[in-house]
Amino acid sequence: MADEKTRRPARRKDKDNLGTLGLEVGNLPPQALDVEEAVLGALLIEPNCIDEAMDELTPSCFYSEKHRMIFEAMRSLNTEHVALDFLSVSQKLKSSGNLDAVGGTVALVQLSQKIGAAAHIEYYIRILKQKCIQRELITASYDILKASYDEAVNVDDLIDMSQTKIFAAIQNNVKKDVQEIGNVINDALDDIQRLQDSSGLSGVPSGFPSVDKITLGWQASDLIILAARPSVGKTAFVLNLARNAAVDHNMPVAFFSLEMPAIQLAKRMMVSETRLSADKIKGGVKLQPWEWEQLDIQLKRLATSPIYIDDTPSLPVMEFRSKVKKLVKQKGVRLVVVDYLQLMQGPSELRGMREQEVAAISRTLKATAKEMNVPIIALSQLSRQSENRVGSNRRPQLSDLRESGSIEQDADMVIFIHRYDYQGLNEDPNDVGKTQIIIAKHRNGAIADIDMRFRADEVRFVDEQESLVNQAASISVASAMNNDNPPFDVTPSVGASDDFGGTSDFA
Repeated sequence: MADEKTRRPARRKDKDNLGTLGLEVGNLPPQALDVEEAVLGALLIEPNCIDEAMDELTPSCFYSEKHRMIFEAMRSLNTEHVALDFLSVSQKLKSSGNLDAVGGTVALVQLSQKIGAAAHIEYYIRILKQKCIQRELITASYDILKASYDEAVNVDDLIDMSQTKIFAAIQNNVKKDVQEIGNVINDALDDIQRLQDSSGLSGVPSGFPSVDKITLGWQASDLIILAARPSVGKTAFVLNLARNAAVDHNMPVAFFSLEMPAIQLAKRMMVSETRLSADKIKGGVKLQPWEWEQLDIQLKRLATSPIYIDDTPSLPVMEFRSKVKKLVKQKGVRLVVVDYLQLMQGPSELRGMREQEVAAISRTLKATAKEMNVPIIALSQLSRQSENRVGSNRRPQLSDLRESGSIEQDADMVIFIHRYDYQGLNEDPNDVGKTQIIIAKHRNGAIADIDMRFRADEVRFVDEQESLVNQAASISVASAMNNDNPPFDVTPSVGASDDFGGTSDFA
């Protein structure tokens, strides 16, 4: 009884605030009291309506405090598997101390007399949900308005709070209907037929044949976690992926860089594209006139490619969600990259609880990928325990993902970059750049270890096969020059990289 007494004033306060707000703007809050009465009356005398109403409605869907109390009593009885009628509902209200507040048993009898056609219950429910969404949006807007006038509120926190409240007001009242298995199978067959009729990959190409052989491209709605220790080459690898998709296949890519400014990312991509040394791009070594010409020629494709960079630091996850929606709708983005996950800001109410905050971020990334039907590649740090592990070549494991086990749970694919020279594991000191791309989790396919090479001077990764082809070509050129023969007979094999940044023709 004491608990109910302490709860009731809080509910009245919320309702009074909404009513006061309506009077302030000259309007009553959206409501449909006659529809509320029709729904409650139907629940009292039509058992067939109960399941649908309980599944769709919440107490907040009722504007009248009395109607809300009656519905809460009905919902409690339904949870306890007790049939709804005048006696059971009145007893429940009496036990909670709310019977007199709703008007006694007379009020319940009156409800049964105001019932509409039971067949229209679905229409009535839709009306109540619409009114509820309107009221919640009004309340959220009023809270945003008050906070906007408060000079003590940080603008970034204000934006985060605004997006969270608006999104919550909409999302809490939107439910996806269940689907019959027959319809789902028909959709699956149509998709299979589409894949049979098309050639190449079913997803966004990575540009690496050995990776695409396992993944068939980055699949829509997948969350791909790319993890490694600092300075191993996460950003370099993901820049290669973004470049290959946008430049070679003209697929729009959105790159969210929380760590590096956009101009640094651009310079890294320029190094990979032109094969000029990083020192020359950074200005440490002066460019020759012919190198300026090479820059102009080789950067034309990159400059006109559909790559969109957002370098907002400490990007709130809800702002990220809004930006992705805008980019997908306006720019047709097919791939989203986040560098990196741990630098994002989670919901403000979880600040200070780092593990829960990271868990909320990973859930939002997965939900965004699924909602917008695009793959999201999110970079993540690994914990130090991967470096201290004895044996197994210090091979990273899923348990090394930093700060939250939910990252592993939410991800459709987890990829590790394992650099042998970085770990000091190379048997030959001259064997530089030996790398394994480890697909440790693959929800819809096989796991694999893929051998690659990291060319630090070019800031790019290459397939091991491509590296061997180029090495053989270099040896042939050197041999020909030593024999005073012109090196024009050397022709790289199909799939090998040319001198100006071309990549494999694997589709």
